[in-house]
Amino acid sequence: MSSLLSNRLARRILRPAAALVDKRITRSASGLRKDLDALRREAKELRVQQTELRNQQAELRGQQYAVGLLFDRTGRSGHRVPTPAEINTLVREIAAVTGEDGGPARRNVTIAFRNVIALEALAVGRLAGSTSNICGKLATVPLLRPPNEDVLEIGTLHGLFAATLMRMLHRAGTEARLTVVDPLVGSQLQPGAGMGAEPTGTPVRMDVVRANLALGGRAGIEARVEQGFSGDPEIRAAVSDRKYGVIIVDGDHSAEGVLADLEWVEDIVAPGGIVVLDDFGDASWPGVKEAAEKHLATGTSRLELLGRVSTSAFLRARA
Repeated sequence: MSSLLSNRLARRILRPAAALVDKRITRSASGLRKDLDALRREAKELRVQQTELRNQQAELRGQQYAVGLLFDRTGRSGHRVPTPAEINTLVREIAAVTGEDGGPARRNVTIAFRNVIALEALAVGRLAGSTSNICGKLATVPLLRPPNEDVLEIGTLHGLFAATLMRMLHRAGTEARLTVVDPLVGSQLQPGAGMGAEPTGTPVRMDVVRANLALGGRAGIEARVEQGFSGDPEIRAAVSDRKYGVIIVDGDHSAEGVLADLEWVEDIVAPGGIVVLDDFGDASWPGVKEAAEKHLATGTSRLELLGRVSTSAFLRARA
């Protein structure tokens, strides 16, 4: 091979081929350099994009934290972040109880949720219960079209549910007349329930309830608040001056207490009136369902069970 390359004639013959090889090598090297430059540019762009993504991730974490301050369970009995499945379940249950289709039910659930977030953010205290149960009650009552504007709430805690219900009824065209019964003794009373410390640190007393009722508009501001237990004769005498289109039963959760409230409700609910029995079917309060089933099983009750939404039973009074 070396002798061939040393031969002048051979070199002359091979020169074009060698030049072609050199040209191809040069071209390949140039292409490789271009490819390498392109890869370097792409790597640089990827590093820039990676930095932007990290910055966006940090920003999203900050936003998520801020949203959490509005919706998490701190200072409440539970979080305020319903899942799509939970909302869909509420819509189906409300439609079944009210006979409305899914459109009005979903609208009312959405409006109720917005009101819960807005009013609880402004409130002195909190709304009691899960987001599904609260929104279920607020959305269902207006769709059942109460026969008059008189509303009685037995057990109010901080008064915020009543205020929110006044807003929901007002949206439906009813400016309610509200009566509230609660002992307002400084803390929530549920015998035998083992209630822990109030998560908001807010006392249950008249000035707190009045401050929250004002969030419900004129109906809340002008509400009649009777301080005492629903079983007290003087309280019953004061409150039994009218027939109520809506009665919320959320006082003593023992079977005996619920049964006594339902027996009283029979006398003061208007024909066609709506009775909402809170915590019906809630495992934490077995006495509620026990008392309701016992009361309805007598066969003499004016109340007819329409159905259940979340953990609240809805009943309508016969004429």
